[in-house]
Amino acid sequence: MILDRPEVTSAELARRTGWKLEPEGACKGDRCVPLAVAPGDAVDLHVLAERLGMALVHDEDHGLWAVGPESGGHALLSARMPDLELPDRTGRPFDLRSLRGTKVLLVAWASW
Repeated sequence: MILDRPEVTSAELARRTGWKLEPEGACKGDRCVPLAVAPGDAVDLHVLAERLGMALVHDEDHGLWAVGPESGGHALLSARMPDLELPDRTGRPFDLRSLRGTKVLLVAWASW
């Protein structure tokens, strides 16, 4: 979920993630996570990300916040891609660091 502020309304949270604010906290299906926010109030993304195990990234240059998806406690610490060296179309090694500073779309596919 990408936002222009570090908070989300309860209605937007439910619409975009399926997590609804209930008296017992944020609930999705039969799971509930304690979250002390009254329905109708805005939810702080820092608290939401911590409680639901979601990654939270802030792009200061563009004033955007990105949160999610649920990661089961295995959230990435940043949105930076690790250094990778992959074979190009002819099989020669290609270092993705050579593209640093440009936008890159990496498409991965698996048969399973």
